[in-house]
Amino acid sequence: MSLDDPLTFAHGPAWRDRLALAPLTNLQSGPDGVLSDDEYAWLVRRGEGGFGLVMTCAAYVRDDGHTFPGQLGAAGPQHLAGLTRLADGIRATGAVSSIQLQHGGRRADGALGPVVAPWDDPAKGATALTTGGVEQVVADFAAAAALAERAGFDGAEIHGAHGYLLAQFLDARNNQRTDRYGGSAENRRRVILEVIDAVRGATGPDFQLGLRLSPERYGIPLGDAVALARDVLGAARIDYLDLSLWDAFKAPAEPEYARTTLLSHFTRLPRGDVRLGAAGKILSAADAAAITARGADFALIGTAAIIHHDFAARALADPGFVSDPQPVSAQRLCDESVGPAFLEYLSTGWDDFVA
Repeated sequence: MSLDDPLTFAHGPAWRDRLALAPLTNLQSGPDGVLSDDEYAWLVRRGEGGFGLVMTCAAYVRDDGHTFPGQLGAAGPQHLAGLTRLADGIRATGAVSSIQLQHGGRRADGALGPVVAPWDDPAKGATALTTGGVEQVVADFAAAAALAERAGFDGAEIHGAHGYLLAQFLDARNNQRTDRYGGSAENRRRVILEVIDAVRGATGPDFQLGLRLSPERYGIPLGDAVALARDVLGAARIDYLDLSLWDAFKAPAEPEYARTTLLSHFTRLPRGDVRLGAAGKILSAADAAAITARGADFALIGTAAIIHHDFAARALADPGFVSDPQPVSAQRLCDESVGPAFLEYLSTGWDDFVA
């Protein structure tokens, strides 16, 4: 398998190569979630840089899921024109487009609206969703996917990672709901499976569907994450599983699983035609090739894609290509189509990114 081999799926178009732009928070959209010129330029430039898949940042599916200022929205008709422009722009580069759909849950910004979660959390100002409220969240994810399809996106990724709402339901420490969405591992993962099924029902047969999981942290036992992955892979519920591993080469944190890499617990699962990708400290062509050599189908590039809009093209042309080290200058990032809001986020949110 080579990184420049096309990657086919049960639904939707093939990717021209096995390098995907990871979904990256960039704070560049308007306060109302409408696409900005800066976010458009940032994403389309990565399509021009050779990535097989260009994925947006997390886009909120309804107003109470709005998590941070400058977040892209997919919550209603007010977002359609911007999303259409973005889908058209990515398509023109030859890349496949995906919108990542998200609800912040207890991590939503209370200054932007009411905060809801699987359980009451006074410290976060969050109120527990009723059973009917959870069912509405499922419907809202489906509606956002239908909106994205109408805008022309090739597919969507459901954000079940990083401690946002869907991942909160997976939290074995705190999700003690007594309805069908809490308590047992089976109940805690039910909402994700219902969202997948609802999105499939709301979109056409050529709409490509992914799921992002972070199989450690956020109260998610590795065994539970593997069981969920086994379900969605084995039942072909999705087209690809995106594993956000922080470090794609690390061992699991739980000692009983640490004899092999974290990634290996997922690559060994039967997956048929469902594809598997991983993200985390993939900073060179060799890193990306190592991920696929270890059983993944594709690599998701984050940091290196910020520094090099054309990381994909460079990595495909040169197996020895390595991303420039951090920190990098502000001017260099501006030259890579990082807008002012994104640059400020990188400068203040990370202590080693901007020189």
